[in-house]
Amino acid sequence: MSKIINIGVVGLGRLGSQYARYFQSRIPGARLYAVSDVRADVTKAVATETGAAKAYPDYQELLADPAVDAVVVMTPTKFHGKAVIEAAQAKKAIFCEKPLTLDVEEGKRMEKAVAKAGVFFQLGFMRRFDKAYAAAKQKIMAGAIGTPIVFKAASKDQFPPPVDYLRPANSGGMFIDMGIHDFDLARWYMGEVKSVHSIGGALAYPEIGKVGDVDNSLTTLTFTSGTIGVVSLSRSGIYGYGIETEIVGTEGTIKIGYDRETAILMMTKDVVSHDTVPGFYERFEQAYITQLQNFVDNVINARPPPIVCKDGIFAQKIAIAATKSFHSKKTEKV
Repeated sequence: MSKIINIGVVGLGRLGSQYARYFQSRIPGARLYAVSDVRADVTKAVATETGAAKAYPDYQELLADPAVDAVVVMTPTKFHGKAVIEAAQAKKAIFCEKPLTLDVEEGKRMEKAVAKAGVFFQLGFMRRFDKAYAAAKQKIMAGAIGTPIVFKAASKDQFPPPVDYLRPANSGGMFIDMGIHDFDLARWYMGEVKSVHSIGGALAYPEIGKVGDVDNSLTTLTFTSGTIGVVSLSRSGIYGYGIETEIVGTEGTIKIGYDRETAILMMTKDVVSHDTVPGFYERFEQAYITQLQNFVDNVINARPPPIVCKDGIFAQKIAIAATKSFHSKKTEKV
């Protein structure tokens, strides 16, 4: 493998287009070589903007291009499986955005395809690459808070995405689409999850309930170690984008996250105020870049991936059990 790898980005939605821009100029060791999207006009526009050498309306043409060293799969989740399996068969190194898939069995097929082809595969859970989350992991591993015994996570979107996106057939539903990050972090910090119990509802946006999803939920977790946790999800943060995690240990507590974007505190008569985090992109931009740099460095230096199909499958099992629990109103085993 050369010290510069040619990247092909498949799927040019909001985040996929941004990834293409990162590969264009912000990821040493990578060259944005090709882009592909089912929307020909978007493919052409992104290629023109970024200077990508190739713009393919069909991603299978991108996979067939021998000049492409690595494929970055940024399609809607329900198309991840087909794209990853075909990329593996084409002997390309693969980066796949989370969630791995909407279906555990398809996830297993993806894992088998990657193993059979012997190609590099890395899954995208960017919070693991955020400085604060990474630092918390290091402190926990060093014993700074003793033994972790309680995991608490809260994720709040300021406003919900379009209702059509939220249809479970498209997104998997709130527990999968939104909760998958927190469920992955729960495993990362605390170990495997044994069972979950979820409650929730379309409390702020009734139209979300009409398509079969919820806008606010709570999921309690019981880990195989006997420790406990809770994940709170909300599509109605209103004030801004809020991501917070707390790990309670036998000798201390770690809190991760912030609500103030700019280090300015306004103090006027009867009011003390500050701004808020606008959205996921502003909060985690550097984590996205660090994640992609890690992927490129791993491919170039033949290093093992830090996040693999199995991580995606385990997180998916938790999210599916949480979804099932919401409907059954019972505690569900993972």
